[in-house]
Amino acid sequence: MMHMTFYWGNKVTLLFDSWKTDSYLSYFITLLVCFLFSVFYQYMEDRRIRFKIISNSKKSSSSSNSSIESPLLTRLKINQPARYATSLLFAINSAIGYMLMLAIMSFNGGVFIAIVLGLAFGYLLFRTGDEEVVVLENPCACV
Repeated sequence: MMHMTFYWGNKVTLLFDSWKTDSYLSYFITLLVCFLFSVFYQYMEDRRIRFKIISNSKKSSSSSNSSIESPLLTRLKINQPARYATSLLFAINSAIGYMLMLAIMSFNGGVFIAIVLGLAFGYLLFRTGDEEVVVLENPCACV
């Protein structure tokens, strides 16, 4: 039976039927994996944003900025390799983010705390220098 409220205990099924914890050691390893994936999520988000900034700066330096572009009238530029790489990083980061969300939906208090602490620690390591970077888009409401 799936829990519908937060519970505290070392018995948890996470994401897959085969990922079950039955001892404190397996529970600790699960919490460590959740923590590390949360840190990796922040790392990948930082790489994606920085790669997008680099690709946009190269694009803007090669094109003239004399005209103001309307978002509805611009042409799609599908043949740029940087767009494919940015899209791939976004897909990977979205998949990790949704897996973390589903892990939190196990309603285990330890999993919740491990993921939130991992996100905070990853933000501290990789994203605290983002104050000078302005990102106008946030398509995912999870983080």
